[in-house]
Amino acid sequence: MTDILNHLLTRRSVSAKHLKEPGPSPEQLETILTAGARVPDHGKMAPFYFITFQGDERNNVGRFLKEAYENENPGTPPAKLDLEAERFLRSPLIVAVVSRIRNGKHPQWEQILTAGAACMNICHAAHALGFKANWLTEWYAYNPHFKKSLGLDEARDNVAGFIYIGTPDKEKDERERPDLNDIWTDWSPDCDIKKGEGLYGKDKYGLPRKGFDLSD
Repeated sequence: MTDILNHLLTRRSVSAKHLKEPGPSPEQLETILTAGARVPDHGKMAPFYFITFQGDERNNVGRFLKEAYENENPGTPPAKLDLEAERFLRSPLIVAVVSRIRNGKHPQWEQILTAGAACMNICHAAHALGFKANWLTEWYAYNPHFKKSLGLDEARDNVAGFIYIGTPDKEKDERERPDLNDIWTDWSPDCDIKKGEGLYGKDKYGLPRKGFDLSD
C-alpha cells in the first residue's frame, strides 16, 4: 500500500479542544493552503478564499464572537459570553474556507462543492505534515453579525468550514465507518439503489425536515 493510500484510509479528525501547540510553521501553512487550492474547479472560477487566524488575533476575533452571540441571545450570562469568545483559542491555527459564488454559467452547487473539496484537501495536507485537523462550522459560521465582522459578503459568501489545526494531545480511537454494502450499488436495470438510509438516526437529527420526504 502506498503512503498516500494509507493516509487516505487512516485519516482521523481530532476534536479542536485537543489540538495544541505547535501549529504549522509559515512554510508549512503555505504548503497546506497550496494543497487546499488544488481542487477540481469547473470553469477555473476559484469560488473560494482563505482567512487564517493565529497568535493574538485569535483573542481579537473573540470580541466579534462575543458580540455576535450576545446579539443573537440577549441576556446571556457573562460567563457564557466569555466562553464563546474563547472558541478560536482551542487550536494554534484556524483556517476559514469561504465559499464565494462567482458570476458565470457554472452552477452554484458545483462552486460550493469546490469549496468543500478545498476544506478536505486542507485537512489531508495538515495530517500529511504530522498535524491533526478538525473541520467545523458551529453557530458562528452562519451568524450574519459575525460574518459581517470578518468582512464577508452576506449575499455571496458562506463559510464552508473553520479548519482547526494543531498537534494532538491525545490519539483518537478509530470510529465505525459506513459499510460499503449499505452505500454502494453496481448499477444494472431495475437494481435496488442502496442509499444508506439505515446508517443514521432520523430521530437524533430531527428528521424529516420540511421539503424532504424521508419516509423510506
